Amino acid sequence: MTKIRTRIAPSPTGDPHVGTAYIALFNTVFAKSQGGEFILRIEDTDQVRSTPESEQAILDSLKWLGLNWSEGPDIGGPFGPYRQSDRKDIYQRYSQQLLEQKHAFHCFCSSERLDTLREAQRLAGDDIGYDGHCRHLSETDVAAKLAAGESHVVRMVVPEEGTCIIKDLLRGDVEIEWQQVDMQVLMKSDGLPTYHLASVVDDHLMEISHIMRGEEWISSTPKQLALYQYFGWQPPIYAHLPLLRNTDKSKLSKRKNPTSITYYREMGILPEVLVNFLGMMGWTMPNGEEIFSLDAMVQAFDINRMSLGGPVFDLDKLNWLNGKYIREHHTPAQLLQRLVDWKFNETFATQLMPLVQARADTLADIAPLLMFFFQGNPAISEASFADLKTENEELMQLLQWVLWKLEARQDWTKAGIFADIKAVAEQREQKLKDVNAPIFIAITGSAASVSVMDAMALLGPDMTRGRLRHAIGVLGGLGKKKLKSLERQYQQLNKTGGQ
Repeated sequence: MTKIRTRIAPSPTGDPHVGTAYIALFNTVFAKSQGGEFILRIEDTDQVRSTPESEQAILDSLKWLGLNWSEGPDIGGPFGPYRQSDRKDIYQRYSQQLLEQKHAFHCFCSSERLDTLREAQRLAGDDIGYDGHCRHLSETDVAAKLAAGESHVVRMVVPEEGTCIIKDLLRGDVEIEWQQVDMQVLMKSDGLPTYHLASVVDDHLMEISHIMRGEEWISSTPKQLALYQYFGWQPPIYAHLPLLRNTDKSKLSKRKNPTSITYYREMGILPEVLVNFLGMMGWTMPNGEEIFSLDAMVQAFDINRMSLGGPVFDLDKLNWLNGKYIREHHTPAQLLQRLVDWKFNETFATQLMPLVQARADTLADIAPLLMFFFQGNPAISEASFADLKTENEELMQLLQWVLWKLEARQDWTKAGIFADIKAVAEQREQKLKDVNAPIFIAITGSAASVSVMDAMALLGPDMTRGRLRHAIGVLGGLGKKKLKSLERQYQQLNKTGGQ
């Protein structure tokens, strides 16, 4: 019998997402319930957006949740390297094999041509996809273009007719017509692979038996099955899990709900609670228990108990569950220790003391100044911003502008944060103090406290961004149309050197 080996392969391009933890949990539980192995691999072929900091945050967050792997970039293993940027030569070799077997071709189309093609297809109401322009170039033409150093990618050949049948462990047979499948880029112009080639090669070489991932990947599965066929490899078994949803059934997104694992850690959600909560997403214990540990889930796990209905990531339910754990699963001494582990510790307090030392006359002055560091979202309302004498609409636009700036920031330092906020003031032609005022309230909950730049640096990116989103919501929120218009304005200014 083939050993069960599952994997998760996150991209280190942002905050560690609760969706990553959700998929990691079910991969972990399924593998361990079958006596198998759970592997972690880093898909960092996007060299522009991938960062070591993001990778470390993913590893730290999953470890905090107790979702441990037996092989990975931090601990090694028999099938390494486990970071795709370290496997470039492997992908080049398999790409060349596809080219030689005529299952792939060199594409020299410029981005301008592709943009024009997509726009024409959109206006005509056609499916958006590559038109095969370079597929039938002669070997002589290809050789000449390569010799001249023309920029190019490698695209895969896909069948022009018929139907691909995906055998899904949860959904049965899923049929997708080959006409709907694009001639996917396999190797980018920078010599690195796209997800589709790299994941197939890695999953095969790492002997992954089951691929459990989100349902958004169903439409791209035919491309991967075609690659397995071209290489003559046995494909793994697929299971596409339902996507996490907001309470309004829309796809979970940071615009409506905080999505960073780190955010929930900073909010004081216990790791075992978040695991328990995610375990309830689309699956139930045999006797319907709502409170269970990771080990209990492993012991009881049966994939046939998975539901395909969109699981709702309900913050009220998460807080209720966290409260039950605090009240029913801790002695007072244990609860005190959890507080110390969270933020009531010397390491964190030492960083706060310089912020209050010059502002306090008595020890009793210190706690009110620092209280917001130990809160979730500050207790603010529209009235909190009334003294600024600025329309809510303008305040929301300003805070959203700042939020976009800070979402793009990778090195989270006081100097970097200040540079971003100063840039926003210059782009919007506003005084720095007028930009700072609503940020101050959004972050600290009041108009007077410690330095807001220091506060944001210590709170970290997740809590800072979360509080800015919360303040925008408190002020009424920006509708889709207004947000889209504002985003165009923001992007235009940042494109023309306003950064």
